[in-house]
Amino acid sequence: MRIVLCYPVGPKHVEQIGAVAPEAEVIDAGQEHIADEILRADIFCGHAKVPVPWDDVVAKGRLRWIQSSAAGMDHCLVPSVIDSPILVTSASGIFADQVAEHTLALLTGWLRNLPTFFMAAQRKEFIRRPTRDLHGATVGIVGMGGNGQRIAEILAPFRLRMLATDLFPDAVRRPPAVEQIWPADQLGELFKVCDVLILCLPLNPDTHGLINREIFQQMKPDAVLVNVARGPIVVEEDLIEALELQQLAGAALDVTEIEPLPPTSRLWNLPNVLITPHVGAQSENRIDATTRFFCENLEHFLLKRSLRNVVDKQLGFPVPVNE
Repeated sequence: MRIVLCYPVGPKHVEQIGAVAPEAEVIDAGQEHIADEILRADIFCGHAKVPVPWDDVVAKGRLRWIQSSAAGMDHCLVPSVIDSPILVTSASGIFADQVAEHTLALLTGWLRNLPTFFMAAQRKEFIRRPTRDLHGATVGIVGMGGNGQRIAEILAPFRLRMLATDLFPDAVRRPPAVEQIWPADQLGELFKVCDVLILCLPLNPDTHGLINREIFQQMKPDAVLVNVARGPIVVEEDLIEALELQQLAGAALDVTEIEPLPPTSRLWNLPNVLITPHVGAQSENRIDATTRFFCENLEHFLLKRSLRNVVDKQLGFPVPVNE
């Protein structure tokens, strides 16, 4: 058996994986060699950020399982993989703590006008400027997977009203602070009442471009959009237009439609936008946590037990199950 890795592992991680599958050959391909090595893989764990010949991989019929090291699955869920018998699992929810922390930082940083104060400090200006409150706000969370649930738990102490939508409202866990989880087709109602809208949903054909000009026209003009999901969920030109026309108060973005965000993007110049470079799931323990999760799933795979985070390949994420 050949296990091919494509995430930034060290020797200890390779050894850890090898201890679970002592008869397997564990290959640290990295981004440089993954396009070749994956053609000879039985199991793949990682997130290739370079072109991968997925059609050729499927045609060979050797690869049995993809364990993504990310929650987003668009890096591997191409049509040929979707139609194949290859098992796919994700890292959904593994870094929910980090995403929730980053969401709180973006949101409170925007509401308390920190970018303005940081720039003023560089000019040695000690001037009071307007800020806004999180306490008492109505917050909408779009997508109640692991990240959405943890964000709700983190925001609960702020004594605010929380509403949410999800594709499976009756199956996902509802944190006590969330008043209601509405079906996805009630998104329009959520947009109309929220002071803050937080995007936590996966990227798939149904969500690509979901947040567009029509949505921004329904939102409150003093609302703020927070995107810690995937950039292409938002039509960026429509967002920029809404911000420039003051149809929306602002945006806090950890992801953008094109990454890295081009220097020519007008988002950089908008004073009501806070941008971070897709670091929401970043953690000093990320590689250790990823390896630990993969090893747990690998042990289950070898023993022919159920795996965690099995992805519905048509939807692009693990489907919650009523317990």
